[in-house]
Amino acid sequence: MTEPGDIPASPGEQPALLEAVRALLVPLAQLAVARGLSYAAVDEMVRAAFVAAAHAAHPTLPEHRRVSRVSAATGINRREVTRLVAAQQRATPRVRSYPSEVFAHWISDPLYRDGQGRPLRLPRLGPAPSFESLAQAVTRDMHPRSLLEEMRRLGYAHHDEDDDHVALQIESAVPRGDRARMDQFLGANVGDHLSAAVANVLGDGRQHFEQALFADGLSEQSLQALRPVIAEQWRALTDVLVPMLERLIDTDAKAGVAQEQRVRIGLFSYQAPVDAAPATAPTQNQQPAAAPRRRRDGGKT
Repeated sequence: MTEPGDIPASPGEQPALLEAVRALLVPLAQLAVARGLSYAAVDEMVRAAFVAAAHAAHPTLPEHRRVSRVSAATGINRREVTRLVAAQQRATPRVRSYPSEVFAHWISDPLYRDGQGRPLRLPRLGPAPSFESLAQAVTRDMHPRSLLEEMRRLGYAHHDEDDDHVALQIESAVPRGDRARMDQFLGANVGDHLSAAVANVLGDGRQHFEQALFADGLSEQSLQALRPVIAEQWRALTDVLVPMLERLIDTDAKAGVAQEQRVRIGLFSYQAPVDAAPATAPTQNQQPAAAPRRRRDGGKT
């Protein structure tokens, strides 16, 4: 018996699917090795992820049959499935990142920017525009002074005690001094991006907007010219979307409608040397990779 959405890979698709999974696992393994994360720890999470996915794929099954079905779908024994399901139910819920929200508000709200669109240097206290008003526009659950201290710790902001003003120190909301928070960003951003791509592949391709441009045959000088253009496009995107998202959230709250949905919108770039050799030796069912060609195209999942 198959559930809706169960589309097993055909024999012809399996090599391409395995290669796609390998492409995802290589950077994950690189991250784990670089940070001293053991294979055993990752293996535990992989098994838990398989169980969670299989569990969610069969929501109509009675509970007393679901463990057996998950075990059959994943190849993990029933006792282990039961343990992993129980652990998943104890998972820590998501928490808000107030410093990130203040950062986004600061760089996007015209009230807190100058005539050139740059974030203003703000007095710490007082009416808007001030850091106090900025913090209170985001949350009243955390005192502005405590929020400022956290933003200073993360390297977001600098407090000049001589004139009691606060200035934004970085151009992107990635706290370089906090590895744990950087890891959280990595998991959230890449996880949502991958979830969007997978949902499109398993669906009709229209569930999520997920597109990319690709080009090779570039020099390092060309990449240097490209980077500021990408950054400018990101600033233009945030200038439009952050105020719109804030308005939509406020409108939904005032209307009293359910606010159970979330969205993540991103832009990324990646550059690497062109490699003419296949990443791995082709198996019996795989064909050698074609030589790189000069391409200037767009693609979507």
